[in-house]
Amino acid sequence: MKPLSVVGRVSRSALLALAVLFLAVPSAHATKLKQQNLTQLIRDADSIIGGVVKDVHDGVDDKGVPYTQVTISVGTSAKGRIAAEKDYTFRQFGLLQPRTLPNGHKLLAMTPEAFPRWREGEYVVAFLFRPAARTGLQTTVGLAQGKLSMVNRTLVNDFGNSGLFEGVKIDDALLTGEEKAMLKSSGPVDLDTFLGLVNRAVDNQWVEKGGMK
Repeated sequence: MKPLSVVGRVSRSALLALAVLFLAVPSAHATKLKQQNLTQLIRDADSIIGGVVKDVHDGVDDKGVPYTQVTISVGTSAKGRIAAEKDYTFRQFGLLQPRTLPNGHKLLAMTPEAFPRWREGEYVVAFLFRPAARTGLQTTVGLAQGKLSMVNRTLVNDFGNSGLFEGVKIDDALLTGEEKAMLKSSGPVDLDTFLGLVNRAVDNQWVEKGGMK
C-alpha cells in the first residue's frame, strides 16, 4: 500500500481524521497486503453481498476525511444484516481524483492502490468488513482481494483470484463435483458455483464448525 500524499497545508482536523483512519484499518494491511484465501474472506467478513454498483462518487466529510461513496443494488446477501433487494451505501477511504479545498490548496488523498475500485454498472461480490467505529468508513476483507467482479458469468478479483483457494480445505462430502473442480482451479470462477459454495458455507457454519479450514 503506498502512503498517502497531501500537498499544501491541510487543516488539523483533516490530519487528525487521517490518523484515525489508519488506526481503523486492520493491522494486517498497515504495511503490506496480506494474502487472504476464501476461508479467511468468509470468516472475517461482517457482510457478504452480491449486486450491481449503482453509483460511485467521492467527497470530503465534515471532519476532513476524503472518501469514495459506493451504492450497490443488492441482489443476494449471504452473510450479515444487509438486506437483499435493497440499496446499500458505504464510504471507503480516498478520493477518485485530486480535489481543490476551499482554502485553495490541493488534496491528493486518493484511494490507495491496494483498495478495491468500484465502477458503475458492474456486478460484484463483496466481502465487507464492519464499518469502522470512529470514522464509519468501510472496505472489503483483503482489500482488493475481497471484491470480485463478474465477467461473462465468471468472477475475478484484481489479482486474478491468485491465492483465493490456496490452503482452503473442505470436507469432500460437503462439495459438489463442480465445487471440487473449482477449488483446484486458478483464475476466474463460475458465478453460480462460487455463490452456491459461499452461501452453503455461511448457512451451515462450515468455518465455525471446522468443515472448512
